[in-house]
Amino acid sequence: MNTKNNKRRRESKEKIERAFIELLQTRELSEITVSDICKLCDLNRSTFYANYLDIYDLADKIRERLEEKVNRLYEAERIQKFNSNNYLKLFYHIRNNQLFYRTYFKLGYDNKYQIKCYDINLAERRFNGKNIEYHMEFFKSGLTAIIKMWLAGGCKEEPEEMNEIIISEYKGCL
Repeated sequence: MNTKNNKRRRESKEKIERAFIELLQTRELSEITVSDICKLCDLNRSTFYANYLDIYDLADKIRERLEEKVNRLYEAERIQKFNSNNYLKLFYHIRNNQLFYRTYFKLGYDNKYQIKCYDINLAERRFNGKNIEYHMEFFKSGLTAIIKMWLAGGCKEEPEEMNEIIISEYKGCL
């Protein structure tokens, strides 16, 4: 029986996702077909379509899973309405999941992600409640650019070093 969370189905989804991510390292999304994925992971097209509507649905599912994991890193802070402004957890997560982050950025999802760890109350106090949306966009874009640069360099710097860079760059904002 092919129930939603049975072991065989989970394994098939993992194979499909790994094959898709592997193909994305050398091709653009528009160049990847369901047949390419199925051939690489040795599964039938019907198995793919039992789990995903199409390639874009697969990409969205990978994005959703990564964003959920990132949001869980700061879940306790959100629940307690506290912002530590500590990005160390994020940098460790990125270093340990480099391939997923590279895939995320290659798919262009970084411009769609809604930042949930930005301390709006602190920003309103710091900037007297003015132009908060601009400050948020500046922060998000700067953080994203630093992460992309770190990934492109193979995450050679330690997460602590990257955290210090963020703290020093945004000292006036944090």
